[in-house]
Amino acid sequence: MKEEQVILVDQHDKMIGITGKLEAHVLGKLHRAFSIFIFNSRGELLLQQRAFQKYHSGGKWTNTCCSHPRPGENILDAANRRLKEEMGFTCKVESVFTFCYYADMDNDLIENEFDHVLFGISDQLPLPFSEEVAGFKYISMDELAMEIQLHPQIFTEWLKECFGRVLSHHHKIFQL
Repeated sequence: MKEEQVILVDQHDKMIGITGKLEAHVLGKLHRAFSIFIFNSRGELLLQQRAFQKYHSGGKWTNTCCSHPRPGENILDAANRRLKEEMGFTCKVESVFTFCYYADMDNDLIENEFDHVLFGISDQLPLPFSEEVAGFKYISMDELAMEIQLHPQIFTEWLKECFGRVLSHHHKIFQL
């Protein structure tokens, strides 16, 4: 099976090349990614617990879905594809903001990503793919803020990195 490819980018998200996903994470090369946050009609976030066998951050809680677009694939198409593959449903998602982050991960891997953050609203029940997702739950943003503060080690680095901005945009959408 051929290794999945990721899009290498500069600090302005301009494509500068393509490499294997593992190589990007071993060498810490900046690459394009996306993080999807799906909220239900009550404003609760659908969290997923990453499958324990994932190549990094296994068993940690994170946003609804995250991944990398394939070469030639735009962010919205990639987001819709991965939401269906990981969580077993689709819904309309919209780009909200971008950010870059760098984090040393377990297994001597490095996350160095230009991350596109997308939001969606859905009350569909997920049917997650077990090779990707160990569990899921809905959580209020206030409860999640408290949990991140009390137990940061159980959450992914990218979720903690962008949570403040996610919270700010959540408040605008749900008029809180």
